[in-house]
Amino acid sequence: MSISERYRDIAAAVRGFLEEARSRKPEPGKEVKFLEKALTVLDEHLESVGEIPRIRLEAELTPVLLKAHTHLDRARLLLEEDGAEDQGAAVWELEQKIYRLLNDL
Repeated sequence: MSISERYRDIAAAVRGFLEEARSRKPEPGKEVKFLEKALTVLDEHLESVGEIPRIRLEAELTPVLLKAHTHLDRARLLLEEDGAEDQGAAVWELEQKIYRLLNDL
């Protein structure tokens, strides 16, 4: 799977988790706000990620991925504080996907 496909896969996974999180509670918590921020950061490059030359991928995607990771980490911590360890674990898996992509850049 290419870098751009993996990037899009991460964005789709975050989007899916966000939609699921929104449907769980009638009144979304702070974790949803951080999930939205992570998705917004990822969506900014969603269309153009396939057009970035290979030599510039690391320089352009690393800051984006790190920012999205930070937002996901905050959401995970909030979920774990609320006693939703299973949802926190799901966010941790999203964070791991970002780590793996960063390592491959």
